[in-house]
Amino acid sequence: MAASILHPLDKKSAALAFVLGLATILGAWGSQIIGGLYPCELCLEQRMAYYIGLPILLGVLVLWNRLPLKVWYVAMAIVTAIFAWGVYMGSYHAGVEWGFWPGPTACTGVGDAMDFDALSNMTPVIGCDVVQFRFLGISLAGFNALISLAMVALLIVSIVAQMRHTRKV
Repeated sequence: MAASILHPLDKKSAALAFVLGLATILGAWGSQIIGGLYPCELCLEQRMAYYIGLPILLGVLVLWNRLPLKVWYVAMAIVTAIFAWGVYMGSYHAGVEWGFWPGPTACTGVGDAMDFDALSNMTPVIGCDVVQFRFLGISLAGFNALISLAMVALLIVSIVAQMRHTRKV
């Protein structure tokens, strides 16, 4: 069965998820480059969902009417699972920031003996429990969890709309 029977709502919600994700990762880079915020280890790990999920979602959007329906479902399920993992990572990081549980040891900045001559070339080490910015009481990790959740919801809307449309055909 060809993907040419895909419902328009499918693509709109998937495209909105892509735009939301792209704006989020661009915002993260902007806060680092322009805003002077330094990402911690967990911040960098949270970005992996965007680095992996957005190219796959872009491929699905570009090949929208050329993908076999089964391939479309698999690709959409993979992207949805990747951003569900993003929800987990953002929630985990926000929990570390609130002190609900300890963060990984990589976030403490503790390691081998330091070469003090190289200090001038080092990027500051930010602890994962340090909140550099809050808006409306929510940290960037918390916003990442909420944005990833919104993306998962949009992708599920796309999948469910397609399932309903396929049953009618």
